[in-house]
Amino acid sequence: MLLPLLPVLLGPLLRCASAVEVKRPRGVSLSNRHFYDELKPFTCLDGSLTIAFDRVNDDYCDCADGSDEPGTAACPNGKFHCTNAGYRPQYIPSSWVNDGVCDCCDTTDEYNSGHICENTCREMDRKTREALQQMAEVTKEGFHLKQLLIDEARKGREEKQGKLTELQESKQSLEEKVATLKALKEEAEKPEQEAKDIHKKAWEEQKMAEKAEQEKLQAAQAFQELDQDQDGLVSLSELQSHPELDTEGDGVMSEAEAQTLLGDLPQVDPLIFQEKVWPVIQDTYLPKALDDIPPAPPLEIPPDDGEFEEEIEDEDEEEEDGDQEEPKIRPPKQASEKMEEELEPLPPYDETTQALIDVAQKAREQYEEASKSLRDMEDSVRALEKEITFDFGPQGEFTYLYNQCYELTTNEYVYRLCLFDRVTQKSKSGGSETNLGTWGSWAGPSNDQFSIMKYEHGTSCWQGPNRSTNVKLSCGKETVVISTAEPSRCEYLMELNTPAACQEPREPDISDHDEL
Repeated sequence: MLLPLLPVLLGPLLRCASAVEVKRPRGVSLSNRHFYDELKPFTCLDGSLTIAFDRVNDDYCDCADGSDEPGTAACPNGKFHCTNAGYRPQYIPSSWVNDGVCDCCDTTDEYNSGHICENTCREMDRKTREALQQMAEVTKEGFHLKQLLIDEARKGREEKQGKLTELQESKQSLEEKVATLKALKEEAEKPEQEAKDIHKKAWEEQKMAEKAEQEKLQAAQAFQELDQDQDGLVSLSELQSHPELDTEGDGVMSEAEAQTLLGDLPQVDPLIFQEKVWPVIQDTYLPKALDDIPPAPPLEIPPDDGEFEEEIEDEDEEEEDGDQEEPKIRPPKQASEKMEEELEPLPPYDETTQALIDVAQKAREQYEEASKSLRDMEDSVRALEKEITFDFGPQGEFTYLYNQCYELTTNEYVYRLCLFDRVTQKSKSGGSETNLGTWGSWAGPSNDQFSIMKYEHGTSCWQGPNRSTNVKLSCGKETVVISTAEPSRCEYLMELNTPAACQEPREPDISDHDEL
């Protein structure tokens, strides 16, 4: 019955025994004790020299590797072993021995400096135990949350897979509906287009007839104005009285140019004028009414530094020297008329045509509505397929992070981490966001692949590479960004606490770490 209680009863005794230190030269670890036998000469640990044992720790460096002076500061490359009974042993550089700073918690490194040190090994051990215990509790709770996340991810995956199957079936049915509505739309659009074409053609013919009648009236008016002697004929001399009809660009309507307009005839009657002469001169002929239009006032141009004024003066002198009349400016008739025709809307459709349009419009609306539903469904299918096939860890434990964003605010910036999407940085003073990388891949070591997330191809640095970010995942009860840094130019490092990174807890090592 007492056997199970033996560890409890003997524990304090064993701990007391463990605190008894085996005699060995100062600064030598228990594992190296056999190299330092006081009854034998000492051989340097690198085998380079053998010396009398009384030269060990004599404050003079004999061995190249410093192994003969483990307890003094004589050798620059020597190592001093802190026993640290009650805590954990450690090595410090021999140069720290007797330097007035307590480096070993058991104070053994300051044995001859005169500096008074306090043994803090037991207190450090207590704090370490507490920290290990807290870490164990966090790991335990985090791992429990991780199991819940895994279960939730599995259920969510099954639900998404079922939803995907339903969407794919509905998508096939909707594709058939869209194809049917498209055929109905095209069938309704044929008679609609034919009726529209007939309507438009009738309107264009009407406009052409109106235009022909208008041009006929303009030709008759021009004939009357050109027939100065009112003899019912337009002659060479009458055409020559209109210099704007000049075709050679010299401002004079010569007899030869006038004869070219009349053909072989000395004069033309109204019918021939309308058929042959008017089509040639209608773009340049100035109606008599334009003679009464006053000339436009000169533009008032503000004086410049002198060069622009000189150019204007030179042009004025040239115009005065030319002694020519300013040609009358004809309004841009054709361009304005064409624009008016283009802007003029078609007249209302008749009832039969409008009914065909209404039928076709309804078919178009039904087709567009079904097509939009199909596009939305296709987007949903693609999104589900992407999410289902995404690598969210060995057991899907990182699924809950998908499309989730977390922020960390520093003195200068606000960092935003959107998992499996991108990392951004924005100055607190304003301005646009800087892309620090978009999701790339899991980038942890082969034995812990899911410990680091790689975000790459961010905004390019000035004369440097594109920004990138590594996100290190650490165990935590909550999901939170706890730090960010830029260890290398344009390469960022963030740390994210998440339950998904917690491993199965093990009993913490809270032994005294004493050496015999």
